[in-house]
Amino acid sequence: MQTKDVLFGGEPHTRTTDIGLLVLRVFAGLALALAHGWGKIPPSEGFIGMIGGMGFPAPALFAWLAAIAEFGGGLLIALGLLTRPAAVFVAAHFVIVSFVIHAGDTFGDRELALFFLVTAVFFAMAGAGRYSVDAAVRGRTAERPRDRA
Repeated sequence: MQTKDVLFGGEPHTRTTDIGLLVLRVFAGLALALAHGWGKIPPSEGFIGMIGGMGFPAPALFAWLAAIAEFGGGLLIALGLLTRPAAVFVAAHFVIVSFVIHAGDTFGDRELALFFLVTAVFFAMAGAGRYSVDAAVRGRTAERPRDRA
């Protein structure tokens, strides 16, 4: 696998699969960026204090990393730009959210964090699909003859 494949995606999918990737990518990415990340930019003193209260070293740094993961990572996933690296960053963030910050919580309290974790892992593995900036960079947005169905 070449570096370009890791950064911008590998083999193309069928048109139906690519439309499904587009819908999920835009919804999940914008939900993460706008509903969760936007309010953390810049991190408030309360958010930084909460991070510090959990024992994280350099709480301001970790607060910024969380904000960037949720807002920036969500936007990158929604656009399909550097989708795989962004998704890995988002997934790493939600591993911490799901299994450290919400360690003692019930599944219901972890559900949203686990949804974003699983979605990020999915996009890290599958890539963004044909209808994305990644595909345009790779030159793979044109329809192929076998995808007419």
